[in-house]
Amino acid sequence: MAREEQALLSTEIVNRGVEASGPDAGSPTFSVRVRRRLPDFLQSVNLKYVRLGYHYLISHGVYLATIPVIVLVCGAELGSLSRDELWSKVWGEASYDLATVLAFLAVLAFTISVYIMSRPRPVYLIDFACYKPADELKVSKAEFIELARKSGKFDEDSLAFQSRLLAKSGIGDESYMPRCVFEPNTNCATMKEGRAEASTAMFAALDELFEKCRVRPKDVGVLVVNCSLFNPTPSLSAMIVNHYKMRGNILSYNLGGMGCSAGVIAVDLARDMLQASGAGLAVVVSTEAVSFTWYPGKRRSMLIPNAFFRAGCAAVLLSNRRRDFHRAKYQLEHVVRTHKGANDRAFRSVYQEEDEQRIKGLSISRDLLEVGGHALKTNITTLGPLVLPFSEQLMFFAGVLFRHLFPSKASTPAPADGSSAAAAPYIPDFKRAFEHFCMHAASRDVLEHLQENLGLRASDLEASRAALHRFGNTSSSSIWYELAYLEAKGRVRRGDRVWQLAFGSGFKCNSAVWRAVRRVRRPSRSPWLDCVDQYPARMDAHQ
Repeated sequence: MAREEQALLSTEIVNRGVEASGPDAGSPTFSVRVRRRLPDFLQSVNLKYVRLGYHYLISHGVYLATIPVIVLVCGAELGSLSRDELWSKVWGEASYDLATVLAFLAVLAFTISVYIMSRPRPVYLIDFACYKPADELKVSKAEFIELARKSGKFDEDSLAFQSRLLAKSGIGDESYMPRCVFEPNTNCATMKEGRAEASTAMFAALDELFEKCRVRPKDVGVLVVNCSLFNPTPSLSAMIVNHYKMRGNILSYNLGGMGCSAGVIAVDLARDMLQASGAGLAVVVSTEAVSFTWYPGKRRSMLIPNAFFRAGCAAVLLSNRRRDFHRAKYQLEHVVRTHKGANDRAFRSVYQEEDEQRIKGLSISRDLLEVGGHALKTNITTLGPLVLPFSEQLMFFAGVLFRHLFPSKASTPAPADGSSAAAAPYIPDFKRAFEHFCMHAASRDVLEHLQENLGLRASDLEASRAALHRFGNTSSSSIWYELAYLEAKGRVRRGDRVWQLAFGSGFKCNSAVWRAVRRVRRPSRSPWLDCVDQYPARMDAHQ
């Protein structure tokens, strides 16, 4: 256990500059920082999650295995007969009456009807819209620190800590913050400020969505809204119903406290309600109230969200009507959800509480990277059998089986010269399963660890890094800003598969897989239109 714990730690020597006062004045000072790394979850895959993925695949794909067998058997039988022999068997050696033929046709029609009606309808993504705040809400890293200092809510140590976080966050100088958080001697986390921030973001995204899709709000049958920290009464979903005067029998849901992965959960809920109710159209709204994540205290674990979370919102229109296939952009292929809340460390890794001065804030645990790595391990291992090519599945499963049958050999360290790779696990090539990756843009460090552990290229996470640099961590809506980036670049073609992966408090890790049903042309309205041509060069210049 001690060896495993030590393997998750990394050390870093930090130059703290020249000592200004004291007996060591004028001398350079250094400190050693010990941090937790994202665990190599491919080294410790649990076999039960591999079985879960294959069970999910088999339970939903039995007909894919039986139909080819039936076709082969019938084809072999019919292929052995000549045309005259086949005609003789059908008409010459059998006698039919009208009642028999009609009964056969009736049974066949009934069977086909039951099969078609019992199949869940595919869920299509018609379009989506991302909120772009007004330019006056832009804040650079230097302006962030200066406004925070002028607010009088932070001491110099807290400001220095937030400045160091911003420097290595991966966020650029054009992300958006509500100005109320910087107002001196005021509490920004009020119901009035929260409603104003949430309504501005949600209504702007929904106005654009309804206009782009040419859909009336009264046509929507299902509404799902997710916002983790701001949950007023009446709810945010009720605010939308009231603002757009939606119909009285709408199925509306409001998801709160579910963190940055709630966007995928909202899509999953909307899909289930569409299939259960036949409502036709569903709208998903994902947002976060930054004023309620703002912490004006001194505890460092609670200051972390200040440096990363930024204003953002996304609205998505889903449909299970077959006639919408021709105008849809994507079809939902899979949703895989993982919840690690049974583990106490995972449950408390992202935790809202009060500090010693009874100031409310969102505390980020030191265990977050490790907890997130285990959740990712479970989620990806379950998703793998559903999306990876058979050759990748075979190699990956063989490696997992070998490590469980021969743990002593699998744990033997490889030679220092790298001459033998027998002990190294086989890392599946997820680039063969997906053309595009939309990983939750939490921070630069998280994206770097994801790239390393999944064996991805820097270009695979370009959309995630660009969204982080331009808009910051917009919580559950970040995966939609990343997809908007790919569309603005004109990279999504028919048949391309998109992997959206998000994780958040609880601790949860969720994946959604989409397949493009047509080539997605560069949209006329997008939060990226005025700057997409400057990426990735702009974020490379800030590295």
